Amino acid sequence: MSDNTEQQVMALAGLFQACAMVEKLAKTGVCPQVPYRASVESLFVQNPKDTLEVYGSLQGIQLGFEALSELLHDHKSTQLNDCLKYSLGVLHLQKKLAKQRDMLDIIGNRVAQAASQAGHFESVHENVIGNIADIYSDTISTFRYRVQVSGDFNLLQQKRVANQIRALLLAAIRSATLWRQLGGSRLQLVLSRAKLLESTENLHKQALKEAP
Repeated sequence: MSDNTEQQVMALAGLFQACAMVEKLAKTGVCPQVPYRASVESLFVQNPKDTLEVYGSLQGIQLGFEALSELLHDHKSTQLNDCLKYSLGVLHLQKKLAKQRDMLDIIGNRVAQAASQAGHFESVHENVIGNIADIYSDTISTFRYRVQVSGDFNLLQQKRVANQIRALLLAAIRSATLWRQLGGSRLQLVLSRAKLLESTENLHKQALKEAP
């Protein structure tokens, strides 16, 4: 896993996976548990030896590979319109966050506390998710620009769904940060689309082989 394109694709898959689940939650109130857990737990991996360690396994971001592959094939696909919109919004927010050193320190300290809490409960326990959601509300949500999530109004009013969405948006920002640290850029998504798609499909095949 030393190829930098593969590392970037994993980070992008992490980003698109979290945003795809935001879309699912907003419209249906539920999301698949394996990728959900992998996305949440990615927040707790602070000093990974490589990108794969952030997500635990390729299977953990299989949903992200699927979403990324579809969007790289056809960025005008209406099936993932909201996912793409949220992903671009997260990239915008991450760029703003990167300039806010004090806010980054606050997020880092509070995520470490949430990781400790997860050790007493579990990573996706409602108390842990509520804690992560509060981190998002107290920091990222203070920016003038916000990711506007659309879906079923009644579902979006439910505390559980709202907390899960905020936790996933923070996980998406974590993946976006990782992607930029690996040299990713918006321009690259346009100029290197074929290379990214090839790597995405190769990693997706590997992820399918990992599946039990």
